[in-house]
Formats: sequence, structure tokens, C-alpha cells
Amino acid sequence: MQNVSLSFLQGEMVALVGPNGSGKTTFFKILAGLLKPTAGIVTVFGKNPKELKEEGLLGTKIGLVFQNPDNQIVAAVVEEDVAFGPENLNLSTTEIKRRVEEALRLTGLWEFRKRASYALSGGQKQRLAIAGALALKPQILLLDEPTSMLDPEGRQEVLELLIKLNREENLTIIFITHYMDEALRAKRLVAFKGGGVAFDGQPQEFFAKKSLVESLGLDSPPLFKLVERLKAEGLTLSDAATTPEKLVEELCQLI
Repeated sequence: MQNVSLSFLQGEMVALVGPNGSGKTTFFKILAGLLKPTAGIVTVFGKNPKELKEEGLLGTKIGLVFQNPDNQIVAAVVEEDVAFGPENLNLSTTEIKRRVEEALRLTGLWEFRKRASYALSGGQKQRLAIAGALALKPQILLLDEPTSMLDPEGRQEVLELLIKLNREENLTIIFITHYMDEALRAKRLVAFKGGGVAFDGQPQEFFAKKSLVESLGLDSPPLFKLVERLKAEGLTLSDAATTPEKLVEELCQLI
């Protein structure tokens, strides 16, 4: 990577996009403390992510969620899996139970707390992986293509959960995605190309730059194309029309 200069504020929800080999995964791993940059400076809460990892503070500052939830699930029972992280922090039993319940309720898995982890659906497993990260009380949640192995229903479950955590818990969320409809729902989009940043701004601004989007081998979400076409026909629609439900709501208000 080269000439990359980015900063993230608390409460942002940022989508990282770009073609394979563009640098987004490398950037993710550097933020997560999994790679050390050969040049430049990376700080998270004033420290290098590698330092946070070495001091055992990484999980309490940055929660990590990867593509395959099965690689993150370590216990046979849902609530035991969420308790694994807090137990390793040597927290009291009372605090562990409190964190487990809070994380499971936030992710909509409380009613499945006694269920076998392997019996969950793909979307539920990914939500369980997120619950495990949340139980450590991180201030940033980093996700590497968290919906890539899920069916459409599972993808929607996870995306809506991330939006909820960002909106209601003010949790900073940074996620890699190859689904442009997911990127459209973020507050901010960073596009990588050739190891550098090709765009940094609002998703709607990015998708409006058709030549740039095409140069990255990407395509604008169908909903964005529809909204732009309706605007061209003279309809007044806001940038908040990022879901079919919101678009229908705004169209009904115009009638």
C-alpha cells in the first residue's frame, strides 16, 4: 500500500470496497494488528495496533469478525461461546453473565442461548461471532466480508444488526464488502485501487461517479440506479432512500 492517509471518528459506519488485490484486506489487517506496516504510522486510540495486541488490549478496543463464523466459534453452546472472551479477561462471574446476556440480546440471540452452536443458521452463527466480539466491550468493530458466506436472508440479518449497533450503541463499524447494496447503507465509503485510496466520502457520491465505479470493476446497486432514474424524471427523493422500504415511503409521501 502507498500514500494512504485515513482517519476514522467514533460512531462512523464505514464500508471498504475495491477489486481483489486493491489493498482493502491489507489495510484491514493493519488496523486489526495482524500486519505491521513497513512504513508510515498507524494509531488506534493513540497506540499501534500491534502494541494493543501485545498488551492484551486488542479485543477490548477492537472487535474482529471474519468471513467464516465457524472459525470463530469455540464452544458447543451459544452462551458458553459468548462467555469465552470475558472469561479470559478474568472478570467476575456476575460481570460475565451480564455481558453475555447484553451481547445476546443486542444480537437477537438471547432465546437461543442454550442451543448448540452448530445448530444455528449461517446468519445466526455470524451474529454469534459478533456477540462474542461485543462481549469484550470493544469501541471499534472490524469485519472482513462478514456476509460473503451467507444466503440473502442471513446477509440481511447481519447487515441490519450492524446498522442497529452503529445507530443505537454508537459503535464504530468498519467492514469490507463486495456487495454494493451493503456499501450503500454505510455512512461513509472508502474505495481502494492499486494499493491506494481512490475515493473517500459518502456512498451516494461514490456511486454517482459512474466512470470511477466502472474503473474499479464495480457496479452501482440497482436501488441506487432506480433512485437516480426517478430523480431524473423530476421526483424529489433524498439520499436516505437506501432501502426499498425507505424508497416506497418517500414515494408515498409524494402522492
